[in-house]
Amino acid sequence: MDMIPERDILDHLYWVKGYLTGLCLGGGEPTLHNGLLSFVFRVKAIGYDVKVDTNGTRPKRLGKLMEERLVDYITLDLKAPLERYSEVVRYKVDMEAIRQSIRLLRRGRVDHEFRTTVVPGLIEGRDLDEIAQLLVGSKRFVIQQFRPGNTMCPEYGEIVPYSMNELRDFRDRMAPYFAECKIRL
Repeated sequence: MDMIPERDILDHLYWVKGYLTGLCLGGGEPTLHNGLLSFVFRVKAIGYDVKVDTNGTRPKRLGKLMEERLVDYITLDLKAPLERYSEVVRYKVDMEAIRQSIRLLRRGRVDHEFRTTVVPGLIEGRDLDEIAQLLVGSKRFVIQQFRPGNTMCPEYGEIVPYSMNELRDFRDRMAPYFAECKIRL
């Protein structure tokens, strides 16, 4: 995709103000961008709420967003139990950075959720058990349904997602660990 100039985005946000109340910054990973804080500051100055979807690998930037009160809601997407993380994402990940981000959210005042997308054959019940142990006592956990089709890894394009009954079983299994546990389709 072509890059969209920041000015065009801000102009559009001015134009639709009143129709929209918030902006979600998501994937790729928004915390990779050096201009994130200044951009979010401008969005907040227009009067929008801001949600950030992150993988948690940039805790310093995440902490700065929280400290400056530039973000209203954060979703931290845990891809797998920490012991299997690099295997699942097929990339070496700084696990201490993810642990720091988890601590920031749990100790902070910004409303947030933790989320895991459940991919059959990749994430199973025992993986969710390990994630629950890591996050026990957190406010909110979301089990997100995997959607096959146009995926970054072509081999996942044909995977049949978990059934609604299986998702409910996962939710029931996770619910005791959290104040709120939801399914997102």
